[in-house]
Amino acid sequence: MSKPEPAPAEETQAVKAFDLDDPRLPHAIDAAALSSGGFPYHEKLGRKSYEKELKHLQIELIKLQASLQKRRERLLVLFEGRDAAGKGSTIKRFMAHLNPRRARAVALSKPSELEAGQWYFQRYVPHLPAPGDIVLFDRSWYNRAGVEKVMGFCTAEQLADFLREAPQFEGMLTRDGMHVFKFYLDIGREMQLKRFHRRRHDPLRRWKITDIDLAAIAKWDDYTKAKEDMFRFTHTAASPWTVIRANDKRRTRLEAIRCVLYALDYEGKDAAVVDKPDVNILGSRPDLLYGARQA
Repeated sequence: MSKPEPAPAEETQAVKAFDLDDPRLPHAIDAAALSSGGFPYHEKLGRKSYEKELKHLQIELIKLQASLQKRRERLLVLFEGRDAAGKGSTIKRFMAHLNPRRARAVALSKPSELEAGQWYFQRYVPHLPAPGDIVLFDRSWYNRAGVEKVMGFCTAEQLADFLREAPQFEGMLTRDGMHVFKFYLDIGREMQLKRFHRRRHDPLRRWKITDIDLAAIAKWDDYTKAKEDMFRFTHTAASPWTVIRANDKRRTRLEAIRCVLYALDYEGKDAAVVDKPDVNILGSRPDLLYGARQA
């Protein structure tokens, strides 16, 4: 895959001058959003193709769930990524037609005073899947390596402990037979600004934008470094990271579902539907984990 070209000067200036409160989104940001961050497609996936493919994949998810229940296997899927990358909407499509009694999404709030004094992973353990269950985390214990690091909510010692212990914790899960997937949804800077702008000025979406989101605008490079450090320490053979270039939410949703289905065996699997994931936007290659400059 060819390396993305540097952003034009006018786009860089537009990012620097971006004003979230201005109801007019700068044309340079809008024009650059889809291709930002090295996204390889010039157009979003068409709605009809998306809806048709999504339905077929969701039928396969129902088959997978039935098979997991029959074999009493556990599936855990972590969704991490930059703010506004589409984690929640991807989880929503993943969960849409599953039996809610045996599948659930988990999005934990800020730790309580009691939880803050516990072993870091302790509050996540009760939410892990039981035999036959599917659990999807909308952010997970990797908060420590992301927002907590960038925003100064943890100490350097706590971060170092986490980066050492996370692979050990996940190793215990996988050795116990749990299927574990770790997705990182990555978007370009202009796309993030465009999505933030929409949240700010759409009354139906305004609740989605938080103080952390606002702070993230000025901390793009800090989050990039935190992400790459996280990958270096926690991308392991037993529990690898899969990055999805998420500028097109429709492709993101399809490829996240497809990746899980493709990797697992289950009864009635339709190979014509569950094809190999799109390597143009999904994988664990160095250019996806660490950026084209380090590929």
